[in-house]
Amino acid sequence: MAAYACNNNQSNNLVVYPYNFVDFYPQNANFGVVTPQSLGVINPNLISPSQVLVPCNSPVFLVPSFNFPLNPSVLDQMDEERSLSLVQLMTNEGLVPSTEEEDKRRNVIQKLKEIVLAWVKRVAWQRRLPKEQIAETHATILTYGSYGLGVHGSESDIDALCLGPEFATMAEDFFVVLHNMLKSRPEVSEIHCVKDAKVPLMRFKFDGILIDLPYACLHVLSVPENVDVLNPFFLRDLDETSWKSLSGVRANKCILQLVPDLEKFQPVLRCIKLWAKRRGVYGNLHGFLGGVHLAILVAHVCQNHPKGSLNTLVANFFKTYAYWPWPTPVMLQDPMLPAAGYPSETRSLMPIRLPCSPHEYCHSNITRSTFYKIRTEFLRGHNTTRDLMRPDFDWHFLFEPFPYSKKYARFVRVYLSASNQDDLGDWVGWVKSRFRSLILKLEEVQGLCDPNPTEYIDVDVTEPHIVFYWGLQPGRTNLLDIVAVEKDFLKNIHNGFQGSPGRMGLLVVQASQLSKSSQLDFGSGRRTKACWKNLDYNLPRIPVYSQHLPNYIIGYVDAKADSKYPSAGG
Repeated sequence: MAAYACNNNQSNNLVVYPYNFVDFYPQNANFGVVTPQSLGVINPNLISPSQVLVPCNSPVFLVPSFNFPLNPSVLDQMDEERSLSLVQLMTNEGLVPSTEEEDKRRNVIQKLKEIVLAWVKRVAWQRRLPKEQIAETHATILTYGSYGLGVHGSESDIDALCLGPEFATMAEDFFVVLHNMLKSRPEVSEIHCVKDAKVPLMRFKFDGILIDLPYACLHVLSVPENVDVLNPFFLRDLDETSWKSLSGVRANKCILQLVPDLEKFQPVLRCIKLWAKRRGVYGNLHGFLGGVHLAILVAHVCQNHPKGSLNTLVANFFKTYAYWPWPTPVMLQDPMLPAAGYPSETRSLMPIRLPCSPHEYCHSNITRSTFYKIRTEFLRGHNTTRDLMRPDFDWHFLFEPFPYSKKYARFVRVYLSASNQDDLGDWVGWVKSRFRSLILKLEEVQGLCDPNPTEYIDVDVTEPHIVFYWGLQPGRTNLLDIVAVEKDFLKNIHNGFQGSPGRMGLLVVQASQLSKSSQLDFGSGRRTKACWKNLDYNLPRIPVYSQHLPNYIIGYVDAKADSKYPSAGG
């Protein structure tokens, strides 16, 4: 087990942090023992300048005891077999979609492009542009996220960006005209407008596949289908919302250009995402690593080991980040960007630079608690994969679900409910977007906590609800004033929420009090996408008139919608 100590050079006091996060050792293993090198400074920003974090009671790493030299060809064969077994594991886990599923996604993207092309020509006609210009104008769809990187699974959603010309506004044309066109399609269901997010978007299902569709407006009269989002010509004079919407696509494109071998990068990223989900360190809203964070971390390892096998790259991933000197930023080597040194990014405990800009970083909600959890899981992964050639090695140990019910004696139970399932989705999405403030409050009064991202259902409760169980580390006291924490968090989540607020309750429970469904290992629960509805079509609706064509109705909105909505600019 590993514990981290705060060594105060002035008073020589030693404060040992809890070590329950660590779960290192495979069972029934016949290993020799070696001691690792010092981890060095973990994060000097967490404590005063006169203190540093140093490892104490460092974890013991296990290596095989070979009493004979191994032939290099045998090692190569073992390496290939380990890589093949990892590919087989990914297939068995459903991480690689079938040919039919791939074809379905391609068809969805093609249909979306056709709809967007018809939409932009309609908008151009509403603007009374010349016929020749209407014929030439175009808009397009670009994919990003896991689908854009080619690492999506059989149940993954699609992140797609709608790129339109300068005359197509977000408020009127995207959220009204395109929204109504999509809603009228038989393939589209469960469509919502998410205006309150950092990146406004529409969320809907198209032929059963969940689509997240933000919008960016370029200062051109026509957006070519193969538009280069890294070309400065298309990035000039962008508004802040369009810039944020474009960041995911630009980051994806840079990563794909910078990795030395895409066929190795993709399976490694699939593996690391599975590991992160199983070990409870995946999910930006809970303060852990998101998809773009993992993609850049994996790409960095691939750049530094361009000839490595799948087997070797996974092992080097954990070796690299188990000993990474945070908060030194992780950044990809890009010959097109000027060498800017290490920028002063001190707000994040684990700064990861976006590859498309020398001064932009991935948005992060990482806190002191989640920082320790991620670090200890990196260490566990390194210990597990530091010798992949031992005869009894099994990839399944790396991906074992994190045993929350065995690790923690106490949990904070976060209970969210609403009157119906639709309202629950809105409410859960909003509350999750504020989770970081709750984690920080728990750290303030308790010490460290482990915000398990798994969503559970209490089978004894009939109302629509979601339950989270967050592990509590032994802190300053076992008496946690959860009522005060709940009161503070309720003020936060009720501030700014536009829909029908649901109910939220916090309760400290013992591990023995967990329901059977909550004692399952991580990975067995379900997830919901954050979602805020803008329009309810069962309510009275009012027409929205075009600003450019008198008496022309471009669509309808909820009668209770924001009065500024029809006239808002893009």
